[in-house]
Amino acid sequence: MVGTLLKKFFGTKNERELKRLWPLIENINSLESKRVNLTDIQLSEQTEIFKKRLEAGDTLDDILPEAFAVVREVSKRKLKMRHFDVQLLGGIVLHEGKIAEMKTGEGKTLVATLPVYLNALVGRGVHVVTVNDYLAKRDTQWMGPIYNFLGLSTGVIQHDSSFIYDPLYVSSDKRLDFLRPCSRKEAYQADITYGTNNEFGFDYLRDNMKYEISDYCQRELNYAIVDEVDSILIDEARTPLIISGPSEESTDKYYKVDRIIPKLQKEIDYTIDEKAKTVILTEEGNIKVERLLGVGNLYDPANIDLVHHVLQALKAHTLFKRDVDYVIKDGEVIIVDEFTGRLMPGRRWSDGLHQAVEAKEGVKIESENQTLATITFQNYFRMYKKLAGMTGTADTEAEEFAKIYNLEVIVIPTNEPMIRVDYPDVVYKTEKSKFNSVIKEIEELYRKGQPVLVGTISIEKSEMLSSLLTRKSIPHSVLNAKYHEKEAEIIAQAGRSGAVTIATNMAGRGTDIILGGNPEGLAREFLRDKRNYAEDDFNQALQKAYEICSKDREKVISLGGLHIIGTERHEARRIDNQLRGRSGRQGDPGSSRFYLSLEDDLMRIFGSDKISSLMNKLGMEEDIPIENKIVTKAIENAQKRVEAHNFDIRKHLLEYDDVMNKQRKEIYSFRKEILEGENLKDRIYSMIDEITDELLSIYCNEERDKGEWDLKGLSDAVYGMFSFVPNIVSSGLDSLHDALILQIKDVYEKKESEIGSDMLRYIEKIVFLQVVDTQWKDHLLAMDHLKEGIGLRGYGQRDPLVEYKKEAFEMFSDMTGRISTEILSRLFKIQIQKQETIRKEPVKQVRLNYNRGEGTTAVHTVRRGKKIGRNEPCPCGSGKKYKKCCGINA
Repeated sequence: MVGTLLKKFFGTKNERELKRLWPLIENINSLESKRVNLTDIQLSEQTEIFKKRLEAGDTLDDILPEAFAVVREVSKRKLKMRHFDVQLLGGIVLHEGKIAEMKTGEGKTLVATLPVYLNALVGRGVHVVTVNDYLAKRDTQWMGPIYNFLGLSTGVIQHDSSFIYDPLYVSSDKRLDFLRPCSRKEAYQADITYGTNNEFGFDYLRDNMKYEISDYCQRELNYAIVDEVDSILIDEARTPLIISGPSEESTDKYYKVDRIIPKLQKEIDYTIDEKAKTVILTEEGNIKVERLLGVGNLYDPANIDLVHHVLQALKAHTLFKRDVDYVIKDGEVIIVDEFTGRLMPGRRWSDGLHQAVEAKEGVKIESENQTLATITFQNYFRMYKKLAGMTGTADTEAEEFAKIYNLEVIVIPTNEPMIRVDYPDVVYKTEKSKFNSVIKEIEELYRKGQPVLVGTISIEKSEMLSSLLTRKSIPHSVLNAKYHEKEAEIIAQAGRSGAVTIATNMAGRGTDIILGGNPEGLAREFLRDKRNYAEDDFNQALQKAYEICSKDREKVISLGGLHIIGTERHEARRIDNQLRGRSGRQGDPGSSRFYLSLEDDLMRIFGSDKISSLMNKLGMEEDIPIENKIVTKAIENAQKRVEAHNFDIRKHLLEYDDVMNKQRKEIYSFRKEILEGENLKDRIYSMIDEITDELLSIYCNEERDKGEWDLKGLSDAVYGMFSFVPNIVSSGLDSLHDALILQIKDVYEKKESEIGSDMLRYIEKIVFLQVVDTQWKDHLLAMDHLKEGIGLRGYGQRDPLVEYKKEAFEMFSDMTGRISTEILSRLFKIQIQKQETIRKEPVKQVRLNYNRGEGTTAVHTVRRGKKIGRNEPCPCGSGKKYKKCCGINA
């Protein structure tokens, strides 16, 4: 009650924030008349003026009104688009490092130009993060003229290429006009860089695997604006980015395990938890699996991997469905993105799950991969000095943004009032009756010419709906996974009269649906048969397209605008709101309705029994729907429970990943010091001191009498570590320490005189990096195993997270110790081969996999030595085979 009264008198926190910012908007507007009178040259010179003011001591906040006014004027001249006041509001919110919630069609892409330009003036780089390569490229070409006019460079990172915006560059491929190919490093050195969350994250990991500091692509992580921030920082937060290399294990075990799965019975041999997406073997199941696989004790340490593969195979058979979670194409299992419904060729589930699905489907099994580098989006984006985001739907997740990322959500009002009509949900008893009603409504709207966008949650459902429409002879477009640039064109034309478009989840996100259609897209359709066409041809086609689209727009508005049909509620209310938000842009009319059934996954798994019992009490027939506030409320409560459940999972993941994050920073920082260090000799001598102290504490402990010292053991240990027999004289501990140090360093000095200082410095750097990378890779594997089993500690009344932190610290300490001993051992074992010159050899290609937790594959180039047989002695002199030493990743 008190809270309600306070809100009534003082307004909500959001209203107070908007009120605080409004004087800045008035200030920017007051500067507009002066900017209008500037010539193009005078306007472009403002950038240098701003930079000089910043050097003189002004802050970005000081120059914000003038900088925003300049960008607005340049946009008017170059793009014929003037920022509305609400867009200026959004720009200020983004500059302040917050999330701006702006409805679909409010021009978020244009909004970003304001804070991007302002923050790029500092010269430390600005990253604009999009959800796919197409949008990154489109936005660079679209907004590039503003930045170019103002003297700032713009780069764009794509999955397999990178470009710099250049207004003079003409490509043979019209889609790449004004995008001059460049190196990845050059794209990052630009003042502004567009790219996807995956590419930014993977480039960070790749940089920290490189052997030359000059090969690093990224510079400091200064300021990032994340477009569709809810999709990237929340929906995708559970799946970490992983770079992995192939392991040498046989794939036969997957076929062997897969053959026994059909013989196991649900509820008798195993149980399924659909909420947690886990499968557990029962006691009966354990006995049956042991018998079927012919093993004595399934939980014997020697069989622990077997248990893991059985559980993964059960998950593959029971929780992962064909044409929902994946499709089979050209003999490969291709993952379907659960958030966009798109196919993700090249991405693979980790931890043996992908191989289990391949075995289930009877296709060729690719070998399992071992993690070489990994990071979650949560920890990657928290490394930026300043982070901001924009989306149409963030307010329902405001608590998570605040707790995880320290990001405040500000809801920006629309430029025009929202007049879309959102009809109540309609609930049916069965899925069949639900889809019959959906088809009936689509047919009615199609007959009268009103455009319809139908949202589905899987490829399977969209194809089923498509076949039903085909039977009714209703022409339609289906966007259900096969992502290509035409997707944006199809979704942009979904507002034309009579258009029926089926889209999985949020396919085409980032593209506005314009009532009457997109004139530019229609003009390209007119010229589709012409491979090369002149600008005059396009202008004529565009003029014709504008006339057609304008007339069609009037017709569609008179029919009520775009109608949205949702065929199922998503787990998160945000996703439903995003679907609804495709209609009613910029004050246009529109409507939406969700059709549900008691057989839908959300209702079946998370919905309360109240809904089902209520419908039974009402004595409802199968094909008679219910529209009741109690039902709608129960559905919303189910969604809230799922959102809370998923938030807990993401928070849990972050708590564990925070431990890894500290260790990752430590290792990557150490690696960078090695690369930047001209001389590692002092560090090596420090290691010698530490190792010598350790050896003395083991064999000549000062608490023992001299007669009890194990001098023979000490001599053997020194030989094993430093490859020479020391001259040990039984004297005082300090004298013994100094004598040993002197002898060890003397051996190293002799080695340096034989090899040469420059060559030894180079070898030191390579050995340091190889040892660190190998030990870190093994540590990641050990940490994965630790995380898998740590939950069992809860049964012993111990907090698994506390136990994980404790053991992770001990494992990290052990690893750092191993790094020192392995580096010294290798360096002291180096042998000079006469009549041969040591030189830097050409680059060898090694295939690494880039996984988004369950993710993507690409070829990565790593520096290696000359071609050496895997079973030959390693040339570093360690005495090990090449494949077990420096060639461990080869």
